[in-house]
Amino acid sequence: MARRTYWKGYLKLSLVTCPVAMTPATTESEKIRFHTLNRRTGNRVVSQYIDAVTEKPVDEDDEVKGYQSGEDEYVILEDEELEAVALESTRTIDIDVFVPRDSIEWIWYDTPHYMVPDDPVGEEAFSVIRDAMAATNTVGISRLVMYRRERAVMLEPRGRGIVVWTLRYGDEVRDADAYFGHIRDVTADKKLMTLLKKLIAERTHPWDPSMVKDPVQDRLLDIITAKKKGRKKPAKAKAEPEPEQPSNVINIMDALRKSISAEKKAKG
Repeated sequence: MARRTYWKGYLKLSLVTCPVAMTPATTESEKIRFHTLNRRTGNRVVSQYIDAVTEKPVDEDDEVKGYQSGEDEYVILEDEELEAVALESTRTIDIDVFVPRDSIEWIWYDTPHYMVPDDPVGEEAFSVIRDAMAATNTVGISRLVMYRRERAVMLEPRGRGIVVWTLRYGDEVRDADAYFGHIRDVTADKKLMTLLKKLIAERTHPWDPSMVKDPVQDRLLDIITAKKKGRKKPAKAKAEPEPEQPSNVINIMDALRKSISAEKKAKG
């Protein structure tokens, strides 16, 4: 399949520059999408901005960004004002700083993109930047305008290429202590830990992408195929039985032993 380029520009480190191209590392093109239709006519329904007070449609030329500063009060920002605070260059990834590869937790990662050299002449410069990061176990931090927003990005060497992750903004990641801080620090019983480690070992397998397949997507395709052929829709999938509500007193040791025994029988 031919590689589709989403973004083209330059990767820059000090005086070293090379042309690069990027494409999203993930895709939703295979995901089933629905349009909203008018049941009576079968025609698609389109969305339109309506003035909340006059209830009249708003022309595209009259649409403007506004920051709410009070009740029914807004500060209007024109496109030129928004563009003035953006990066001067939207086509250069200038690596500002490097940080240890394992110092950025996964929770900051947003969207991955594959970066490749876009010119045979620039492959050497691209390769030396990539290999130097891999050798020092570091990742590069820069900024870039993507999806109409200025984003912080992380450049991570991966094989012969580089993965560019957009990073979440600082105010987008909630403080974990606010949610986990009230949990008591309980020391687990050693016997329980031994049994639980055994159960984990029984269920440990090599990673396989099929582990994250979407069964709902498959069932939707079955329904769509059946309706296109004029057949009745397939039978509704059986719901998983609801787990039994645990009693107030749970013998964890017995539960773990039963779990391990069940695992052995399933494999046996």
